[in-house]
Amino acid sequence: MRAALLLLVLAAASCGRNQTASPPPQGSAAASDEQARFDAERKPEKLVEAMAIGPGSKVADVGAGSGLITVHLARAVAPSGKVVATDIDGSVLDLLQQRLDAAGLGQVVEKRVVAADKPGLDDGGYDAILLAEVDHYFPDPVKWLQTAAAALKPGGRIVISNRIYHRAQSMDAARKAGLVLKSESTPVPTHFIAVFTAEPKK
Repeated sequence: MRAALLLLVLAAASCGRNQTASPPPQGSAAASDEQARFDAERKPEKLVEAMAIGPGSKVADVGAGSGLITVHLARAVAPSGKVVATDIDGSVLDLLQQRLDAAGLGQVVEKRVVAADKPGLDDGGYDAILLAEVDHYFPDPVKWLQTAAAALKPGGRIVISNRIYHRAQSMDAARKAGLVLKSESTPVPTHFIAVFTAEPKK
């Protein structure tokens, strides 16, 4: 029963970047309004800047939901890069695909349904891994981050963005996972962005 309850909570969290329970059809005026509102409130271009990505980069968007941030990542790495968008809910990834197709970026993104307790990313291949408003839902954040760190290329970055009141929890988990804080910013009053690299092996 407790496991089922946890999955329900995580399923709700997978849509945490969206303010509406049922996102509007992608390509519609309502979807455009939703994206514009999100962009104005959250300034996703600051996430792209913090991730230090560009054409050809390979990045992961963890808990991507319906793709409000993913579309910006795809635009940044296109045409030769790749975004792996993960979520525990396949239905929201279908919405993500609609959003990307409407933007002409459908071929840049690979969708993956993953378990709540595992990143589901290939080892050693990512320039950056983004966790936007999801890390506080992990059953074991420290173990999750340690596993995710193995998916980074040398010099790759794990970028955590969340609400300010989750900052202490996020920072503590990253420290315990052996990540090294490289930079931190607060582009909007409600959210922080923290950039980490994996601790070099000694």
